[in-house]
Amino acid sequence: MNIGIIGLGLIGGSMAIDLRRRKFADRIVGVDADKVNAAAAVKIGLVDETVTEEECVAQSDIIIVAVPVSAAVKVVCRVLDQFQKEGWTDKVVMDVCSTKEQIAQATMYHACRKQYVATHPMAGTEYSGPWAALPNLFDAKVCIIADQQESSPKAVAEIVKLYDALNMRVSYMSVSSHDVHTAYVSHLSHVISFALANTVLDKEKDEKHIFDLASGGFSSTARLAKSNADMWTPIFMQNRENIVKVTDAFIQKVQEFRDSIEDLDETAIRSFIDEANRIKRIIK
Repeated sequence: MNIGIIGLGLIGGSMAIDLRRRKFADRIVGVDADKVNAAAAVKIGLVDETVTEEECVAQSDIIIVAVPVSAAVKVVCRVLDQFQKEGWTDKVVMDVCSTKEQIAQATMYHACRKQYVATHPMAGTEYSGPWAALPNLFDAKVCIIADQQESSPKAVAEIVKLYDALNMRVSYMSVSSHDVHTAYVSHLSHVISFALANTVLDKEKDEKHIFDLASGGFSSTARLAKSNADMWTPIFMQNRENIVKVTDAFIQKVQEFRDSIEDLDETAIRSFIDEANRIKRIIK
């Protein structure tokens, strides 16, 4: 199996590590617009070599598009265009993006749409670039395949095998459901973390020692604020409608909690915390 990876950052690089270690990939070629990232990916052994996008598609059985969502829409369409031009019917392209609606719309009527599989592995860290790539990043995590009925059964089967090699559990849902669910369980977390970090940074301008007091609670909550703006800005823009709705719901909860504290309403405060503690049943 020859694998091509367009975008050699955290997700693309981590996939390369485990697909090679677990004997799924015989050869891996990569593409990255950043020359430093491309050179680093070869030097640390993520890919066998870096090539042009066209060469990557020509040399690969499966093409993984692991670039920010704003670029992924164009890249997936270009790959499908190349499939059509060359008459390739056995190759498969997949993306790993956190939003799906715009890619779905852009590829909907493409002649080679059946050879594209929309996926989202629910795994990652706050770091980026080829140096951030990790082995075992995807183990025991969930991967969503969206609108699988729009892809050929053969293409879906190939991608399921790939995620099996990464030790991921595959879940299926529609594109619209995917974007709503990720707004709640992923995108909102980043909104909160970015806002928390900026709130404390603003305070730190007046109180220089505030970070001396920062404990594990702050560090764990603000961890996602280290995430790359190039990745997250297009996610917020593409999933704007869902993110605004869930952020409004969050603000309402914060306002309720704030009012309980201001009113010294001990019963309401305890009730709010007890209700939140139910998350223990879901997150261990």
